[in-house]
Amino acid sequence: MGATALLVSAALAAPAASAAQGGGHLATRRAVEAAVAAGVPGVTATAEDTHGAWSTTAGVGDLRTGRPRSTADRYRIASITKTFVATVLLQLEAEHRISLDDTVERWLPGVVHGNGNDGRRITVRRLLNHTSGIHDYLADADFQRTYFTEAGFLEHRYDTVGARDLVAIAMRHKPDFAPGTSWNYSNTNYVLAGMVIEKVTGRPYAAEIERRIIGRLRLTATSVPGTKVALPWPSSRAYSKFTDPDGPTYDVTTLNPSFASSAGEMISDSADLDRFYSALLGGKLLPPRQLKEMKTTVDTRIAPNVRYGLGLMDTRLTCGVHVWGHTGGIHGSASEAATTQDGRHSVAVNFNGDWSGETAPVLEGEFC
Repeated sequence: MGATALLVSAALAAPAASAAQGGGHLATRRAVEAAVAAGVPGVTATAEDTHGAWSTTAGVGDLRTGRPRSTADRYRIASITKTFVATVLLQLEAEHRISLDDTVERWLPGVVHGNGNDGRRITVRRLLNHTSGIHDYLADADFQRTYFTEAGFLEHRYDTVGARDLVAIAMRHKPDFAPGTSWNYSNTNYVLAGMVIEKVTGRPYAAEIERRIIGRLRLTATSVPGTKVALPWPSSRAYSKFTDPDGPTYDVTTLNPSFASSAGEMISDSADLDRFYSALLGGKLLPPRQLKEMKTTVDTRIAPNVRYGLGLMDTRLTCGVHVWGHTGGIHGSASEAATTQDGRHSVAVNFNGDWSGETAPVLEGEFC
């Protein structure tokens, strides 16, 4: 998936469609429309604050028909899944069923080993804040060819991949660094975190997310699809250009998300994500001690204004405001959700193309 590309003619021909109510979010609306002008097929965003909810869209949800995006669109949230996974593990810690200082080896004996990998030296905390040193299976060259090239994706888009298989890919590589000595974003950490949840509870991580978060908050548009390949309705099509930003546009809406596993397989909509992050930062999902742990951050290599906690990013905007949330990218989908420290002002945005545009200006528009 590339960086920037020319906007395809079908999207250029479609007028921006806005479902915005009221005029207090002008900068956010302009950022959404600018993303479409820069090449994104379509954008949907919802903000919520003490004045209520506000939504806007721009561009198209279907390049073939010109159907506009909807404020109710459900989409693949990718790595935003990580905040849900970390929340469940911190709930389990609050219940004294696990400690953040437990080793991976204690819960998953023999899983992290070989090529210098040692689960005895890696704690649950280091999984959640990406200081484990475990290699990211997504960076494996064979995995890249299989899922992130046109030919590979078209052949393997419906394959089912097990969590242990994903971890085994990472174990073919030496650690990126000794545990606790540096930071590197690794999806393998959260595949392991999902496996730990299952070992502690005796239930799949998806079932725990559904019971502890989705059901509790009544997130009706949020799901953990497992191996289901379709997006629930309502939804837009999702598009990719793979490695050539100047190449053809491919419809990648249907895929088996098991290759993302507990690192990024979930589906949601913008309103549900606002509700989730507002509840989380507002103290409705975790006791104060666990929420403090989640918000204890380390330096990252993402950007100088971003620090990483336990499945939670602390982003300092240009106006000095700090927001808490996560980004997420998967085939045909780029998303970001964030909320203020008290959880009283939130925004979530999704692009249905993965080759152009950035979500950061939407946050700048909403919070600054």
